[in-house]
Formats: sequence, structure tokens, C-alpha cells
Amino acid sequence: MLERIAYNLLQVFVLVAFAPLIEGVVSRLKEILQSKRGPSIFQPYRDIWKLLHKDEIVSDHSSWIFRFAPYVAFAAPVFVALLIPVLTRYPLFFAFMGDMLGGGFVLALGGFFATLAAVDTANPYGPMGASRTRMVGFLAEPVFIVVFLTVSFVAGSTIPYIVQTRWVTPIANFFEPSHVLLMIAFLMLILAEDGRIPVDSPSGQFELAMIDRSKSLEYSGRGAALMKWAGAMKFMVLTIIFLNVLVTPWGLAPEGSGLAGVLIAIPLVLLKIFGFILVLVYIESSLAKLRLFRITEFLGAAFVTSVVAMITRLSEI
Repeated sequence: MLERIAYNLLQVFVLVAFAPLIEGVVSRLKEILQSKRGPSIFQPYRDIWKLLHKDEIVSDHSSWIFRFAPYVAFAAPVFVALLIPVLTRYPLFFAFMGDMLGGGFVLALGGFFATLAAVDTANPYGPMGASRTRMVGFLAEPVFIVVFLTVSFVAGSTIPYIVQTRWVTPIANFFEPSHVLLMIAFLMLILAEDGRIPVDSPSGQFELAMIDRSKSLEYSGRGAALMKWAGAMKFMVLTIIFLNVLVTPWGLAPEGSGLAGVLIAIPLVLLKIFGFILVLVYIESSLAKLRLFRITEFLGAAFVTSVVAMITRLSEI
């Protein structure tokens, strides 16, 4: 039991330690693809370190929600990392504390507090971006639910460790139409939830066009560092769910491999994430940011794709 608790904590450490690096790799690859030099892949670490050592300025109009939200946003992906297969194929100590829907609710809780904090400062740009964020969330939640319901039909469970065993094993299941459609729907969901092109531009600086970044616009010092770090961890958690649960458990430590197998899984999982980042960067660099009224069409397409996947799966049973 103590061994599995230690592996659980190691999963959390991997998330906290490598999430900014993944964000830096994404930014660097996008700049290279656009024939620019771009920042170092370690720039997010420098930004977080610098912000942690700066003074924090808080608006007189804000309440305890504004001060509390960065800690909730930071803790939410850390808690989800205890529930999902980050490094191992077999369930760890906290694996049955919550299922995929529970993990989704925890991530949504962090986003909910961040949205409240954006409204709390009386800055006109914060509430405007927060309302847009809630619109995207309102359209994305049905896709989450349909994806998880379809997965539960196959696995007979919504526990991530059970899903990743029964969903992509044997390998023939990977090429089933329902599986391919679900992967497409969840990929579109990652783009929307993480505020990436074509839904939003994570590097945009124009306040009137901001959606996801507007929630942290008023933060400085430690609060800004935690919000930036939390955003990177949320992206890594969604990527791990997509790759380790829905796509393939390749690279994860099998049961009985011990500490050596878990440690070997760290570079293998990061390599898998790097492959996904290449696809993501190509998608972002090939598309333009959608206008606000076109985002509903994008998420509507994701919802229809997930529903077709569910119907396809039901017809196969």
C-alpha cells in the first residue's frame, strides 16, 4: 500500500514538474514552424519563478474569492493526477476515489472559481472574458458527458484505469469507428477547454478578443504564477487522459515492474506527449482563430461527432 501511495505522489510530482516544460515546448515549436526563433522551452519556469518573487497587487473591489481562486485552480489538476494513469497501467492507491466524470467536475471547479475571480475585480475585460469562457464550457460539457458515456458502454466502468485496459485492448478496438470518432471529439474538446486555436489564442494580447486568458488578467505576483502553472497542468492532465486512457497505454509501467518500471515510464510518457504536441502544433498553425459566433459551430461539430460515436458503438453491441 505504501508503495502505491508513493507512486501516486510521484505522478503528482511529474505533473507539477513537467507541465511548464510541455507548455514551453508547445510555444517554441509554434514559433519554429512560423520561421521565428521563439523563447526557450524553459521560459515558463523563469516566468513562474519571477512572478513568485514579485509583489502581489489586489484590487480594492475584490473579495476573498479573488485571493482563493489561484489555489483552487492549482489544486484541481493535482487532485485529478491522483485518479488517472499517468505512469502505471495498474490502479494506484487513490485510483477509486473518483471516476472520469468526477475528475471532470474537479477541473470544472477550478475553472468556476477562476471565472468568479475574473468577475470579482470590477475590471470590464474580466467579466467579458469570463462570460465567453462559460459559453465555451456550457457547450463543451455535453461533449464530455457523451464521450464518457460511450466509454462506459465499452469498459463497463468510468474508472480511468479500467477504461484504458478494456477500451484499447485488444489492439483491434483502436481502429473501430466509434473509437476513432471519440478521439476526434476529445481532441476538439482539448482545443476548446485549453483555449487554443481555433477557439482562442493563448498568445493573444488584445483584451477584447481574449477568452481563457482574461480570467488571469488581473493577477500579479504569486497569484499570476499559480494561475499560469495551473493552466499548464490542466493542459497536461487533459493530454494524459487523451493519450493514456483513450488512445493507447503504451509506455506505462505494467504491474510488477516495480520502481524501475515506473521511472522508465516517465521519459516514455513524455515522448508520447511530445508526439501529440507535434500534431497539436500543426493543427494550431494550420487554422485561424474563429470568430466568437463560430465557436458554437466548432463545439457543435464536436458534440455531433461524439453522438455519432455513441450511436456507432451501440449499433456494434
